[in-house]
Amino acid sequence: MKFSSNEDIEAPIGDVFAMLSEFETYERSAIRRGIEVQRVGEHEAVAVGMAWDAQFIMRGKKKDIKLSLTEFDAPDAMRFEAENQGLGGVLTLDLLALSSGRTRLSVTLKLAPKTLPARLLMQSLKLAKSNLTKRFKRKVAEYAKNMEDRHSRMA
Repeated sequence: MKFSSNEDIEAPIGDVFAMLSEFETYERSAIRRGIEVQRVGEHEAVAVGMAWDAQFIMRGKKKDIKLSLTEFDAPDAMRFEAENQGLGGVLTLDLLALSSGRTRLSVTLKLAPKTLPARLLMQSLKLAKSNLTKRFKRKVAEYAKNMEDRHSRMA
C-alpha cells in the first residue's frame, strides 16, 4: 500500500532539509506521545546507518519498531526503512528547489506485509484507503505549514 503527498514550502531547499534533519526534535516529540525511543549505535552526526528502536502500545498490545536511515543525500532526499514483527515500511522524503526561496516536499510511504496477520491488516486498511489518504495528506500539509512558519520566524 502506498501513500504520497506533495507540498510547496516558502523556504530555501537547504533550510527545509536542515529542518527535516532535526532528529532530536522527532525523538522528543515521540517521547511526549508516550513512545519509548532509543537511538541505536554511536552516530553523533546525521548519516546513513543511523537507527532507532521504538516501543509503543497500540490497541492494548506492545509494538516494537526498528527504524533505519538508509539514504541521506543532502539537500535532496532522505529514506527511512521501518520493520516490526509483520509489517515493513519505507518512507521517502524528496526535495526539489522550485526557486531560491521555494521548495517542493514529496513524501511517500510504502507499507508491505510480511506475515498473514499483517496481510489481513492491509486488507482492512485498503477498505479505508481514501480516508487514510486524506489524513496522510492533511498531516503532511500541516507539517509543511509548520516548517514554513518556523522558517519565517527565523528569517
